[in-house]
Formats: sequence, structure tokens, C-alpha cells
Amino acid sequence: MSNDYYETLEINRNATDADIKKAYRRLALKFHPKRNREPGSSQKFTQLGEAYDVLSDPRKKATYDKFGEEGLRGGIPLEFASNGTWSSKYVYHGNPDQTFKQFFGGDNPFADFYTNDVPLQFGGLQPQVAKTQDSPIERDLHLCLDDLFHGCTKKIKISRRVMNDDGCTSSIKDKILSIDVKPGWNEGTRITFPKEGDQGPNSIPADIVFIVRQKTHPLFVRHNNDLIYKAKITLEMALTGFSVDVQTLDGRLLSVLINDIVHPRYQKVLSGEGMPLSKNPSQRGNLIITFDLKFPETLSTERKYLIKQALSFKD
Repeated sequence: MSNDYYETLEINRNATDADIKKAYRRLALKFHPKRNREPGSSQKFTQLGEAYDVLSDPRKKATYDKFGEEGLRGGIPLEFASNGTWSSKYVYHGNPDQTFKQFFGGDNPFADFYTNDVPLQFGGLQPQVAKTQDSPIERDLHLCLDDLFHGCTKKIKISRRVMNDDGCTSSIKDKILSIDVKPGWNEGTRITFPKEGDQGPNSIPADIVFIVRQKTHPLFVRHNNDLIYKAKITLEMALTGFSVDVQTLDGRLLSVLINDIVHPRYQKVLSGEGMPLSKNPSQRGNLIITFDLKFPETLSTERKYLIKQALSFKD
């Protein structure tokens, strides 16, 4: 069953961020299981949490407005992910209490409404709320092999909720995070920006973690610090010798002479021509040349005879 998040919050599609907050506050307090025991209130409370989770986030809201719930949940191709839209598949975490507490900023949002939940303190003091940090937010950082070979700087814009000066309200602001990619970084390298997630009055912002994902390269396959290059050769070349030209990632052309007889498992190893070592970029792995041996599909009787004569060894 599809959800209309605007209808759930009883607002129209032109609603501002302030309208969304106001609607969620009113309805969440009304349908919270602590206040409302009527059948269906718990389900309604969950729907409200999901609706607010989507519409309060500019990226998710932009995706939902343009592609609907199907695009939001199924994800959209990266080429359509413009104007801040969300390209990953969205799944609500399913904990409306978490959404509720993040919004109201505490473990006891009803303290202002009920005195029997929290004992009154002399002097009007309220119990101290222990701050907890949200779980890390992980995002993939896709890098090409050239970037990981040379190193580079990547600028990434994030949108996050920031507390206003009054300490009670918040707003969405953009921030540019800069990542200095070091030569030799491996797949899976994690780059952490501490406490750059959404801010809340009684929570510690989550860390944002980017995880390196290496893109496929048209010529090389990377294995740890080694680069593997596959050359296509004929049977004639394998038996009589040949040279292989390899265009390296730093722009050099290597002409590698092969005088050995090449069998299917033969490899040519060039030391120091692979990837830089991340802990010591002055050192490099190896370039390993493997061979894709192509046999002829057909041979004439004459050619077979000539090959047989050439390969006949007499003691």
C-alpha cells in the first residue's frame, strides 16, 4: 500500500519546513501510544514518523516530490540524481520513537505535559538528559584507478540539520567536505568526519563515514598493490616471441620484449610498476602481464603438415 506523506501529515505539497515541523509535532503528540490508546494509533504514529523522516530531509523530499514513493524506495539512476535528489534506496528504520525523540530532543518529551512521569525538582530544575551519539552515516566514495594512483582532492556537498542560536529550533544548511585522496588507497578505505551529521538539542551528531569503492578500469585489474594487464596474443607469437606495449597510469609507454615460449599460465612480472603503497608512496607494487592465448579455429592440411614438421624434434 502506497503512502502519501503529505496526506499523512495533513499538509499540502507547498508546505514549508516550518509547516512540516508544526504538523508533525501536533499529530505525533496526538497519536503517541503514551497518550492515545485507541486502535490504529500505533500504526498512525509509525506512519507519521516515516512521513516526517522523508519530508524533513531535503534530499529525500526532493526525490519523493519528483519520483514518488516508488523512486524513493527503489532508488534512482545516478544520472537523474540532480538538484539534491536522493539516489540510494530509502528504507525507513522502523523506529517511530527514535524519530519522535530526535524531534523533541529527549527521552521524555512529555515532561512538559505530565508531572507524574518525572518527579518535580525544587527550583524548577529538570533531570539532566544524557546525550547519546547517533549511529555513523556511511556513504560510498567511488574513485577511478587514476585517482587512487596519483591522489586527488574530492569536494562533497552534504545537507544537514543545524541548531539555531536559540538552541531549540534548527534549519537545513549545506556544507562542503574535502577529502584528500592519498596515492595507493585501497578499496574499503574509510574516511571519517566526526560529528558532521544532523544536530539535535539533546543528541551528539553522527559521524559521517565515506568508504572508498574502486571503479572498473578498462586496462588494469588491481590486486592489492599489484596491477594486472592481460595481453591478447596468437599461437605464432606465443611460440616465436613478440613485444607488448603497455600504457602506464603515469603516462609512460612500456615496450616489453617476450622471448620465452608462452604457455597459458605464463606471467611477466615488472617490479615497481604497480600501485603506490599507501603508507610509503615512493614504493610501488608490481605490474603483472598475463596472456590470453588465441588458438586458430581452423588449419589447412598443408599448414598442419608444416607445423608438424617444425615441431618435430629428432634426437
